[in-house]
Amino acid sequence: MSKLRRQLSSNTQSVVETKNLIDIKAKTGNLYESISIVAKRANQINISLREELHNKLEEFASHTDSLEEIHENKEQIEISKAYEKMPNPAILATQEFMEDKIYYRKNDEDLFR
Repeated sequence: MSKLRRQLSSNTQSVVETKNLIDIKAKTGNLYESISIVAKRANQINISLREELHNKLEEFASHTDSLEEIHENKEQIEISKAYEKMPNPAILATQEFMEDKIYYRKNDEDLFR
C-alpha cells in the first residue's frame, strides 16, 4: 500500500461534514485565500491518486483482450472499487488544512516592484 493510500485510509471519514467558515477564515485571515489553498491541495491529491490508480491498472492492460477476459478480471475490479471508496480529495485537503498539515506561503507583491 502506498504512503498516500495509508495516509488517506487513516481516520479520514468519507462523508462531508460542515465546517465553520470562521475557523477556515481564521487560518489565513481571508476565506477565499483559505479555499484557494484547499483547492490547490485537493488538485495535488487528485493527480497523485489518479497516477497511482493508472499505474496499478496498467499492469492488467493488454491490447489483445477479448470481451470475456475484460469482464472476468476481478483483481482490477477490486482495485477500482477500493479507490472509489476513498474519501474525496477535497475532503482530505480540508482536513489537512484544518489540522495545519499544509505548507503554504503568500507571495509578497513588494518583491516584484
